[in-house]
Amino acid sequence: MAASGRRHLTLHTKDTGRATFLELFFDLVFVFALTRISARAFEDLALEPGGSTGWAPLTGGGKTLLLLFALWAVWQGTAWTTSRYDPYHLWLQLVVIIALVCSMVMGVAISQAFRATGLAFAVAYVVAQVSRPAILFVALRHHGSRRLKLRMTIVFSASGVLWIAGAFLPSTPRVVCWTAAIAVEYVAARLGFPVPGLGRSRTSKWEIAGEHLAERYQQFFLIALGETILVAGFAFDAGTHDLARTTAFALALATSIVLWRIYVQRAGQILGEAVSKARHPADLGRSAADTHLVMVVGLTAVAIGYELAVEHPLGQPEASWIAMIIGGPALFLLGRARFEYEVFGRVSRSRWIATLVLLAAVPVLTHQPLLVSAALVVVVLTGVALADARRARGRPPEPAAPPL
Repeated sequence: MAASGRRHLTLHTKDTGRATFLELFFDLVFVFALTRISARAFEDLALEPGGSTGWAPLTGGGKTLLLLFALWAVWQGTAWTTSRYDPYHLWLQLVVIIALVCSMVMGVAISQAFRATGLAFAVAYVVAQVSRPAILFVALRHHGSRRLKLRMTIVFSASGVLWIAGAFLPSTPRVVCWTAAIAVEYVAARLGFPVPGLGRSRTSKWEIAGEHLAERYQQFFLIALGETILVAGFAFDAGTHDLARTTAFALALATSIVLWRIYVQRAGQILGEAVSKARHPADLGRSAADTHLVMVVGLTAVAIGYELAVEHPLGQPEASWIAMIIGGPALFLLGRARFEYEVFGRVSRSRWIATLVLLAAVPVLTHQPLLVSAALVVVVLTGVALADARRARGRPPEPAAPPL
């Protein structure tokens, strides 16, 4: 469909649930960016044999999470914008293109973001975050949400000072500045972007295209899930194809398939319906954003864990290795439990039981080859998927019943 010729930007009036080709093109950048996140985690988390010493895994993991949060903030802000306003309008397409270019720069800069390419990462992030509300402020003209865009521009400009200033500092002060910046943005968003003299807004009053936003979350989940397969595949292709490595790769592929099944059954299929039925659709959309971030962090850890399993299938694991292989699926299950509550107002017991089983096995798994940990994850996740299937068998499809 051609870009809209309307002079003024309008709200998204047709909630078809379908993303535009430009939005899907934008998503492709994040396939690359997430693989770069996983790649640098081996350095940040000190995951090479013998490298996991002292506080290195925790501090390194914090750096990786910070970069992932920044990428998510750009993607989420863009997805919310195209779910509130006409995505075929030229102004909106300009917003998406700028976000696409900036995200690509951030992805390229990830590997050296706390050293040589920190300024490139910070500038790209700030441009993406500031340009979006600034362009909307101009495009909306006399629309009621124009005041919100002004406040957002002010907030992101203020936090942008911390991002840019941090890029000129050594690694540790840079982490502090960037963490403070993203914290300011997160808190401001939850409080309605308050600015003295300009007021604040309530998320519950925002109008969104629920089906469209739900589809965008589903697509990002699939990007993160696909990244687990890519990382495992690259690791397998880089070495010998012996029995142990082949088994580890097969377990990684099986894990990705089961994770997909758990996500889509059934909450993942009807998120759009849940948003439409919610008393406050925007509040549910914001909550679902946080939930998907938790699941995506879990999937990123899964990808790292299976790269380790493929490279060292019979190796004696270090604590940080087990944290990735077991912690990733456990974090995904916790996020998926919250997701189920958002859609149905309840949580299946299988989520909690599976999480507890994985965590309880950690003391034993630290003395076993990584293949044992990988196999246990597949068995436990398969149990959750079977429990979901058993619950749905012989019953009509469960309707959405969001508590928000």
